[in-house]
Amino acid sequence: MAALFGKRLRRSAMTTAVAAAAVAALSASQAPGLTVTQDGRQSTADATPPPADSATGNSPYYTALPPLNSPTAPPSTGPGSPGGTGAGASEAGIPATVLDAYKKAEAELATTKPGCNLPWQLLAAIGKVESGQARGGNVDANGTTLKPILGPVLDGNGFARITDTDNGVYDGDTTHDRAVGPMQFIPSTWAWSGRDGNGDGKKDPNNIYDAALAAGHYLCRGDRDLSQSGGLNAAILSYNHSQEYLNTVLSWLEFYRKGTHEVPDGTGVQPGDRSDGGPSPSPSPSSPGTTSPSAGASKPPKPSEPSKPGGSPGTDPSKPGGGGSTSPTPPTPAESVAHIEDAGTGKLAATAGDAFAERVAVRTENAAGKGVGTVKVKLTVVGDTDLAFSGGFKTVTVVTDSTGKATAPPLRAGEDTGEFTVRATVVDRKLPGLDYTATVSARQADTITRTGDKELTCEAGGQFADPVQVRATYKGAAADGVATTATLIKSKDDATENDKGPYFKDADGKAIRTLKGLKTDGDGRLQLPRIYADDATGTFLLRINTTGGATLTIELKVTAAATASPSASPSAT
Repeated sequence: MAALFGKRLRRSAMTTAVAAAAVAALSASQAPGLTVTQDGRQSTADATPPPADSATGNSPYYTALPPLNSPTAPPSTGPGSPGGTGAGASEAGIPATVLDAYKKAEAELATTKPGCNLPWQLLAAIGKVESGQARGGNVDANGTTLKPILGPVLDGNGFARITDTDNGVYDGDTTHDRAVGPMQFIPSTWAWSGRDGNGDGKKDPNNIYDAALAAGHYLCRGDRDLSQSGGLNAAILSYNHSQEYLNTVLSWLEFYRKGTHEVPDGTGVQPGDRSDGGPSPSPSPSSPGTTSPSAGASKPPKPSEPSKPGGSPGTDPSKPGGGGSTSPTPPTPAESVAHIEDAGTGKLAATAGDAFAERVAVRTENAAGKGVGTVKVKLTVVGDTDLAFSGGFKTVTVVTDSTGKATAPPLRAGEDTGEFTVRATVVDRKLPGLDYTATVSARQADTITRTGDKELTCEAGGQFADPVQVRATYKGAAADGVATTATLIKSKDDATENDKGPYFKDADGKAIRTLKGLKTDGDGRLQLPRIYADDATGTFLLRINTTGGATLTIELKVTAAATASPSASPSAT
């Protein structure tokens, strides 16, 4: 099913200069329309993708913007905590169960789709504009909303017309569909995108754990990397094809990244200011299958009032957002970075197929040399090689801690050997990158032995009945995938290829006395092809060499062919 999180009604004329000023201030570091291409170039082309089917049926969203000033860190996060101070203290509080659901979804996506780099703050931003964090955390201990959250009836009256697809199972409406739950999925989208986030065996759009995980997977579709501005904007716009929606979500994302705290369930800030100018959606009836057609129905947008000198209606031009001067926007963490430094990375070296013992560690610093935290650093394996980070990813993004340090996931060597480059760059900041050299050595063996001790013999012109089998080890452990060469040599002191005696056969049946490109199996074992003998007799030598210097010499004995016994003389008569 191709239902996507799509366009809803764009923010109406009621959007004021206050909102515009807040968007400009809070989303400057991730401006809508900013696209980062693969080569790092940026463009300001319209980021809105082509229209697509809507997963919410054009249902409205909440347009309230975060305060321009971020809150200070709260002294505690337990019940009754004041939750910090500052203009944004109350808005920075996220209900405990809702916050837990977002963080659990981030943790699962970090394992199942690490290349997506989904931050829980993005889920929080979308949850804020979709339902006001489940109506201020109005959920039970399992994360299910105490009263289902429904969007307006999608009957074509001011919204899309979507006839019932779930027989009222999720939205209680057997005639039309409605957006459902804290992340506002319509039933047809939930049918394929729903997830079980709390492990109860059910996929319930009214459960914040299920809905948050489903939203995370939806945002991470395809090869999106949400640590990149282009991928982030595309993901948000896939949820709702509206530039105003993108502005709003990015504003909350930036606000939550600067600091949040936990508040008790049910005490979060209630949602308001719907994009269509109507009231908040009404709770659904308690019994599925019964619907009040007027419940949650939207009102037509109110016409906007003409602007007054100095700002929007009802605003004070002397205050931020009121048409007067505003406080300068502080730089984002990335904008504060002056350079990126190594943070004690050891020698990056590994054998083919093995994990590197050392991990790339970097530190982002400002002009004064102080570490800068919450900065995204992108690490890329450069060039055409099978060297990759854990999980097979060629590119990963890590976030610096409070000291400015970030450590990459482990690197794992493939079968390509040589020296390769791993490059670290600061996301959304044009600074010189930091290159590391990662060396991959061929698989090695320090010992090779025969697996049997039976003498290898055959008659001239025949073939050896018993195969040659060997086993390679490295530091006592099986050495798998080790490159091996087998040569029939002239003598112990002369390792050049012999021109007589035993031989192998190539694909065309021709005699050859050197085999290259052999490799040991997973247990370090290797069985050579069948060996044949020409007319020469005597003791011959087979030498086997491995990468790493292990050598084994095996004797092959060829005896003269047996002569046929003379036939008996005829009897005299």
